[in-house]
Amino acid sequence: MTTWIWALAAVVLFAVYLSWTAGRLDRLHARIDAARASLDAQLLRRASVAMELATSSLLDPAASILLLEAAHAARQAQDEQREVAESELSLALRAVLDEPEQVAALRAAPGGEDAVRDLVEAVRRVPMARRFHNDAVRAARAVREHRLVRYFRLAGRAPFPMAFEMDDEPPTALTPEGAPA
Repeated sequence: MTTWIWALAAVVLFAVYLSWTAGRLDRLHARIDAARASLDAQLLRRASVAMELATSSLLDPAASILLLEAAHAARQAQDEQREVAESELSLALRAVLDEPEQVAALRAAPGGEDAVRDLVEAVRRVPMARRFHNDAVRAARAVREHRLVRYFRLAGRAPFPMAFEMDDEPPTALTPEGAPA
């Protein structure tokens, strides 16, 4: 009789562990969804600010066209092409605003100080949002790789989480290190 009680207790403890693990995995997937929504919002904000700057006539025509095309492509990109389009927007921002003299001239123009401030905030938030998203993905992957999670299919039908890899380095002149003193 004692053997049955111990066996039942072991089965109950194992079931509680599996339930706890499934709940943890569910919370991690919810965290990924929230982080992805935040990342999407920050990427959209960065593209919008870049489009505003490109259409503000504060930049020369060639720089405006380059920035406008990259920002438009980033906003219109489908999920499969999003990382590439966002990386190209980062490259365009660096090409247009990498020199401190360019940023200083932009700030000196009427309305330029606000445009630069908005752009600095937008490009600063993208790497943070991407880091939060990728950290959540890394944590969920670590749990999903456990043998018990795979054997008992605790992840259900949730897709395997994928990290968002892009070039998110801001223009040097927009960072505190590269700003003119």
